[in-house]
Amino acid sequence: MAQFNTITAIPPSLLTILKTLHYTEMTKIQEESIPSILDGRDVLAQSKTGSGKTLAFGLPSIICTDVAYNKPQTLIITPTRELAEQVATELRKVAAYKANLKILTLYGGVPLRAQADSLAKGAHILIGTPGRLKDHLGKNTLQLDSIKTLILDEADKMLDMGFYDEIVAIASNIPSPRQTLLFSATFPAKIEQLSKTLLIHPLTIKVDTAQEAAKIDEIVYETSDKFHTLITLINSYKPASLLIFCNTKADVVSLADRLHSLGHSVIDLQGDLDQRARNESVIAFSNGSKRILVATDVASRGLDIKEIELVINYDLPFDKEVYTHRIGRTGRAEASGRALSLYTPQEHSKCSYITSMARKGKLDVLRSERDYKMRSEYDTLCLNGGKKTKLRKGDVLGTLCKEIGIDAKEIGKIDITDNNAYIALHHTVIEKVKKALKKVKIKKKKYLSWILD
Repeated sequence: MAQFNTITAIPPSLLTILKTLHYTEMTKIQEESIPSILDGRDVLAQSKTGSGKTLAFGLPSIICTDVAYNKPQTLIITPTRELAEQVATELRKVAAYKANLKILTLYGGVPLRAQADSLAKGAHILIGTPGRLKDHLGKNTLQLDSIKTLILDEADKMLDMGFYDEIVAIASNIPSPRQTLLFSATFPAKIEQLSKTLLIHPLTIKVDTAQEAAKIDEIVYETSDKFHTLITLINSYKPASLLIFCNTKADVVSLADRLHSLGHSVIDLQGDLDQRARNESVIAFSNGSKRILVATDVASRGLDIKEIELVINYDLPFDKEVYTHRIGRTGRAEASGRALSLYTPQEHSKCSYITSMARKGKLDVLRSERDYKMRSEYDTLCLNGGKKTKLRKGDVLGTLCKEIGIDAKEIGKIDITDNNAYIALHHTVIEKVKKALKKVKIKKKKYLSWILD
């Protein structure tokens, strides 16, 4: 594979950032798309989940941003809040080399007025969902006349959600000529229609369009008692991390409650949660303080958590494309993974698209440890301060180790959001830290702390 340093348009300071992030070799989609994007071409790209699409369009966006011009220059549209945040997080990491580059997210679940105030202060790259972008345009709090590049990420999902008209309407507010990039994991007919509407003589790229069989072991289990089978699979496979998909919000909550009552470390992710709770579910799962995440398809896109060992479709997804995105949560990048799907005898015909790709599993050959529990050794401690109070990971780590006397081995992942900090701590020390923070200051400031349920 080609390396990033073979692209002359990438400045040395950005190459240094990429190296610290362990990005040296480009993925196929990056290698084939970045040079053309930098040349100003429209691009229609198809690549599987986890193939590096974010950097493929993100690096050129950052390189081409003129920070001296304090107006939006790139608009990235995503189907979900989670994906918007994921893209923003990734771009902010690589944008560190370019001082004062501002990336702003625009999605529901956050007061529109606060976003309008941020827009008024200026931003260079906007990342938002169709509905919230349309809201801002309707209230004249968002102007797109300075946008030079429009990017549609996970375009097939947006069309599945019925956002075709909204996307076209948003694009109509962007003056021509502009560059348009459309990235998608699948190419249904509506994608072709959208590309003809928005793109001009695009370069079409198709790489890594199918999940690699060698990387994701797909197995289906027929059962008349899905919950009993689920427990058998957990007790047999004993995964380090498990993502379970249900089709409805009510089923997600119900299943998470049942697993919790059995002693498993579990959290849910579904549309009835407010944005802060949704973010906290992802953080708790990614830092290992919750080992099971039960979710609706809100997690089938934009959930980029490395090393998810096992995905289980407790409910069958509605179509093949959804299935592809669900199982794509495991086996990401160069890792391998396993995806299991449950179905009842009545659902046999419904899952033919799965059984044609996956092998049929036999429950009677599994060795199940009856009392096995997916418990975590860690819990998450929350602080009422984050980026807006200039709180950094190093500040938190230094206080815990030097001031409170916690061994670094007892400290897991630290996540800092705009308003909060989340620290994974071994359960034997978390109460000690919580008590100590009532007296100990971080950077001369006291922070309230609580343990995430």
